[in-house]
Amino acid sequence: MAVCAAPLGAQRWQMQYLYDQMKSTLSIDDFQCPSASHGVAVGVIEEGTRRKPVAVVTSDGGAHWQLTPLKEEPFSLFFLNDNLGWMVTEKGLWRTGDAGKSWTKLPKVSSQAQALRVYFADESRGWAACTNRTVLETHDGAQHWTPVAAAASQPGNPLYSAYSWIAFANPQAGLITGANEPIRRERLPDWLEPATAVGARETPHLSLTLQTFDGGKTWKADSTSMFGEITRSRFSPPHFGLGLIEHDQSFQYPSEVFRIEWPSGKNQIVYHDEHFFISDVWVTPGGAYYLAGIEIASKLRNVVPQKAKVLMSRDLTTWTPTGMDYRATANRVFLGGAGEDALWLATNNGMILKLAP
Repeated sequence: MAVCAAPLGAQRWQMQYLYDQMKSTLSIDDFQCPSASHGVAVGVIEEGTRRKPVAVVTSDGGAHWQLTPLKEEPFSLFFLNDNLGWMVTEKGLWRTGDAGKSWTKLPKVSSQAQALRVYFADESRGWAACTNRTVLETHDGAQHWTPVAAAASQPGNPLYSAYSWIAFANPQAGLITGANEPIRRERLPDWLEPATAVGARETPHLSLTLQTFDGGKTWKADSTSMFGEITRSRFSPPHFGLGLIEHDQSFQYPSEVFRIEWPSGKNQIVYHDEHFFISDVWVTPGGAYYLAGIEIASKLRNVVPQKAKVLMSRDLTTWTPTGMDYRATANRVFLGGAGEDALWLATNNGMILKLAP
């Protein structure tokens, strides 16, 4: 349904950081680039049964990366500007004022729900996407949080409902997405039950959305039954953005990308490929669209690392492969960028690459 052109020779992903240590691995959980000079990846180093939370930070455009310890295992990152950012962890919320070099712990977001991601409009006002069908908001820089009533009004069992992504197209128009997942039988990990993992049929479930058109003062709740889960939405050029749907390993397409027209909310699938699992999307201020993921050589994409791949388009019809370092393999990848010419890619297994013009 989308045309792939020949590789764009001028663009190539070059390795900037590679965690390569004997008897240990680095698993990256999130990656953010608040500016063309600053980048932050957070994750966990595993050494046998030991787990060490860490951040990998650059302040010179990726020429050098510094590995620094964290005190809690990270979930996600959000940066408001070059230096000010927040990190959601398994036990709480942390704040940095120096682009991730050091972190200060903030009061607990909630005792009834686990925060998964935050988004701040300024230093004081922000939102937290949480488990238990919960979205919270703060007006004092994360010192206190109050529930967003519309989030709890959605159908489905709260125990199996979570909001996981927050994005704003402009200061007034915002979107929060989540899902109500059906109860599934407990089974062994995919690598112990490969036939079950590949053959298990994906079933539809409720997709949950919250929309605001007044800067988060009020939110409109909506839900729909669908296959897959919306895991990303990115906006940059006026009135348009990209959304990402991820599917189970048994589904015909591992992922699907759709164009979002804002503020109407109209959407249209613009890309899917049964051999390309997309785990992140990106939109630059100039209107360049990027799809990043892995080429599927094995159905067990959650277990077996596979070759990283990125496509670029300016019309959402013709997609051009970008050159990739041969060492870049992953189960999933993350995109981060600032402006038109500073774009990075991080793999879940400890690699960071930069797109060279």
